[in-house]
Amino acid sequence: MKTADVAIAGGGIIGLATALELAAAGRKVAVFDRGEAMSEASRAAAGMLAGEDPENPPELRELARLSLALYPEFLARVEELSGAKIPVRTTITVQGMHHLPEGKTALSDAEVQKLAPGANTAGWSFFLIEEKSFDAWDLAEALPAAALAAGVEIRESTPVLEVQSWNGGVELMTPAGQFAAGSFLNAAGAWSAQIYGNVTQGNLPVAPQKGHMITAELPGKTQMQCVLRTSRVYIVPRGRGRYTIGPTLEDAGFNKDVHPDQIHALFQKARELWPTLRDAAVAETWTGLRPGSEDGLPIIDATGPHCWIATGHFKNGILLGPGTARAVSQWMLGSEPPLDLSPFRLARFAVSTVS
Repeated sequence: MKTADVAIAGGGIIGLATALELAAAGRKVAVFDRGEAMSEASRAAAGMLAGEDPENPPELRELARLSLALYPEFLARVEELSGAKIPVRTTITVQGMHHLPEGKTALSDAEVQKLAPGANTAGWSFFLIEEKSFDAWDLAEALPAAALAAGVEIRESTPVLEVQSWNGGVELMTPAGQFAAGSFLNAAGAWSAQIYGNVTQGNLPVAPQKGHMITAELPGKTQMQCVLRTSRVYIVPRGRGRYTIGPTLEDAGFNKDVHPDQIHALFQKARELWPTLRDAAVAETWTGLRPGSEDGLPIIDATGPHCWIATGHFKNGILLGPGTARAVSQWMLGSEPPLDLSPFRLARFAVSTVS
C-alpha cells in the first residue's frame, strides 16, 4: 500500500490549503480528489473575501478574521511556489441593505454613483466595506501547482470511498486500491457524506447547494471598480470589462446542468441593480455545488482516532480557507487550534463519532 503521513480527501481550497500547512511542517501529504483539483466549488466561487458581509452568521466572525489575517501570507506563498500571479481585482464593496446596520454610515446617492455609475439605489441603503476580491480561477490554477511544488502528492480522479481507523493510522479505500496514512482529513466538500467507514457513525449533515454564475462582458467607458452587492445579487469586477454575477441557490442534488431560465433571472436581477449591464452580454455561464450543512456553518472536528473533518463551508470556502487550514493543521499536529472551534463541532447535530 502507498503511505503518507496525512491523507486528505478533497482537492479544493480547504484540502489544498491544509496540505500546504502540513507540508510546511515537514509532513508527507497525499491529496485525493474525485475529479480535478480546484474544479468544483473553489473554482466556481466569486472570490470575495467577504469577512464583513452583514449576512454572515455571527459564529463565523472569529474564523473569518483569522483567515483574512492569513491571506497575504497565503497568497504570497502560493504565488512563490507556483510562479503564477493572483492579482487583487477590487478592494472596496458597496453593500446594499434594506435597513442600515448599526454603526454604519449611509452613502449618499452621489457617492454611490461615483463608485457604481448608474446604480439603482431605490429601496436600498448603501455603505462601504473595505474588502478585497480576486478571481477564483486564478487561485484554481495556482494552488494545485503550489501544492505540488511543496511536495504534496495530488491524486486526481481518485475518490476516497471508505476510511478505516486502525493500528495507529488509517486505511483508505479508493478505486485505485488501498492507501495507508498516519491520519486523515475529510475535506471533500459537497461529497463529504459519501465517504464511509468506522470514523463517523450516522449520516453526515452536508449536502450540495447548487448555484448558477455568470460572466458578463460590458463594452464602453462606463465601468465599475468595486463590488456591488445586495442580498439578491452581487456584481464583481474582473477587469477588462468583465464581471462575475451571482448567485442562485438551489437544492438540486448533484445536478450541475446550467438552466437558461435561472441564468435569465439572475442576469435580470443584476441589471435591475446596475442598469448599465443592459449593454452587456453574457460571456460564460456555469454552476457550482456549495457544501452546505444543516445550519449553514462549517463542520470542523475530530471524527475518530487519527481522523478529522473540515467541510460545510457553504458560500464562504474561499474566505475561510486559510483560517480553516491553519486551525485544522495545528490540531492534526497536536497543538491547540488558534481559535475556539466549538461552534463548528459535529456534536451540534445528531451525529455520533468514535472517540
